[in-house]
Amino acid sequence: MKISTILDHIDSGHMALPEFQRGYVWNSDQVRGLFDSLYRRHPVGGLLVWATEAKTAAHRGDGPLVAGIVKLLLDGQQRMTSLYGVVRGKPPKFFDGNAKAFTGLHFHLETEVFAFYQPLKMQGDPLWIDVSALMKAGTAGLGGFVTLLAAQPALATKTGDYVGRLSRLLGMTDIELHIEEVTGADKSLDVVVDIFNRVNSGGTKLSKGDLALAKICADWPQARDQMKGKLKIWAHADYHFNLDWLLRSLNTVLTGEAKFSHLDDKTADDIQEGLKRATKAIDTSLNLIGGRLGLDHDQVLFGRFAIPVMVRFLDQNKGQLDEKQRDKLLFWFAQAGMWGRFSGSTESIIDQDLAVLEGPDGGLEKLLEQLRLWHGGLRIEPGHFTGWSLGARFYPVLYMLTRMGSAKDWGTGIELKANLLGKMSKLEVHHIFPKAQLYKLKHNRAEVNALANFCFQTKQTNLEISDRLPEEYFPSFESRHPGALASQWIPMDEQLWKMKNYREFLEARKELLAAEGNMRMAELLHGDTKWLEGPSTKPAPALIVVGGITSEAEEDELATLNDWVEAQGLPRGIIGFDFADPATGEQQAIFDLAWPNGIQEELTAPVAVLLNETVETISLASGAGYRCFTAASAFQEYIQREILSLELQD
Repeated sequence: MKISTILDHIDSGHMALPEFQRGYVWNSDQVRGLFDSLYRRHPVGGLLVWATEAKTAAHRGDGPLVAGIVKLLLDGQQRMTSLYGVVRGKPPKFFDGNAKAFTGLHFHLETEVFAFYQPLKMQGDPLWIDVSALMKAGTAGLGGFVTLLAAQPALATKTGDYVGRLSRLLGMTDIELHIEEVTGADKSLDVVVDIFNRVNSGGTKLSKGDLALAKICADWPQARDQMKGKLKIWAHADYHFNLDWLLRSLNTVLTGEAKFSHLDDKTADDIQEGLKRATKAIDTSLNLIGGRLGLDHDQVLFGRFAIPVMVRFLDQNKGQLDEKQRDKLLFWFAQAGMWGRFSGSTESIIDQDLAVLEGPDGGLEKLLEQLRLWHGGLRIEPGHFTGWSLGARFYPVLYMLTRMGSAKDWGTGIELKANLLGKMSKLEVHHIFPKAQLYKLKHNRAEVNALANFCFQTKQTNLEISDRLPEEYFPSFESRHPGALASQWIPMDEQLWKMKNYREFLEARKELLAAEGNMRMAELLHGDTKWLEGPSTKPAPALIVVGGITSEAEEDELATLNDWVEAQGLPRGIIGFDFADPATGEQQAIFDLAWPNGIQEELTAPVAVLLNETVETISLASGAGYRCFTAASAFQEYIQREILSLELQD
């Protein structure tokens, strides 16, 4: 079938993309290579389609299908999307990806090479032809291009050659592609997906979540869009989740299980009802976590995979929890985050927790007992605050204590509760002892950025303190707002405020933080403090995990970089990624910004951006298969050259 006919079929709804297909993942270099091969009339492979009834065909996008038999692309999506995008000058209706990959393709009439638009290189050169403009003009508009060329005296002698090359470009849409069809009543969705995975064994194999969503969309085509809509609402509130995570919560609501296979026998009505219940329970969970624990944004939401378990419990109780149940559930959530309960095999851990939640004599008590059996005692020890950086597991605990308690801003004396108004009231991380002075005294990086040297202040107070020493600014703040220092667990022995006693200050503050943490956890238990009795059977870490974010400025740089990646049409990475032993859940390192499954999931290697990190951290990440970048600019160049395949100007 001619390429032009295939494109017409896409327009008319005779050909579409099955719902289970992932989005567009090609980069500009692959698009350029495809057009170069077509121009030279090299083979580019055929298409594999699934011929099925339109009325039962779950397809992507909002374009209508024709009645009768339609053909859903199983193999060839990337090629046909690229061809459609360049020839039509816009993405097809089923498009979901980065349109920049095929926007602005140009062809040089003299060198016969394809390249994407670069103003400095192409502007004012009539030999660079916009391929989309030529394709949309077609043979009828060919004369206009010839006229432009003929108007250039220096090109007149080669106009004939150029016209031939323009015609060869236009002729690409007349190339025939072989189409192989999968047909027959026995070709169920499972069978077709298996065929798809076999054909794409070297490429975008479907995950279990993809397959589950495909089956859902077969009966309810709007499911993906509705789920994405909810994800956008949560993202606007600064909680970033993905479809797999939402689907996991929907699954626990409907089936009480984590494995997606349990959704197989659910109808479209079941799924729609389940999504309503799941999103309602998620909203409740986030409101509880943000309101009661103060964990009000993405970077402090540790243990996010505990939420599908919370969702099941809330749904089963119709959201009607009394105060003790609510707080005990939040106690479990906080404890699960502290000890990395879901850093190992997420699916199996969720299943274990769901099983005890609903098994014989199940409930919150059993859930807490399982957590204690898995980890040991649940009491916080001073040594747990030995960690350092904004990615350490106890960094969210410090934030939580600040929000839950009566911690006060030193400059204003105002309690640091949520929803403080004004830009200058935004909470910022503050190094109590200034970094520069500590480095001068030869303290190492881990000591300088120890959690016990962090506190939270408003921007206004942070600016007022600047890089002054505690022995200088502490007395001033204590005089203005008595008790404000102690509200942030500052030891009141003034000898500990001196630079020479920094290590002693850290040890004293860790004691105060642990006591505060246990007090707040006891509050959540409403007197049922047996869960906090006895020391942890797992000692506080003797060794500090490597890597980590050392300042709010570094965190802001990573957030800006993440926003830039998203603006390129690519998925956001995880800031402060918890790299843990998959068997034990023990934290081994903190990667500043990571894509553990690759930026193009399952197509590219895992990636980590490691700013200002040691050789040890970089070696660990590299040994785990991560491609590492130590500067934002180098990472951006990688995205542009290898993911988007843009030619960069020197």
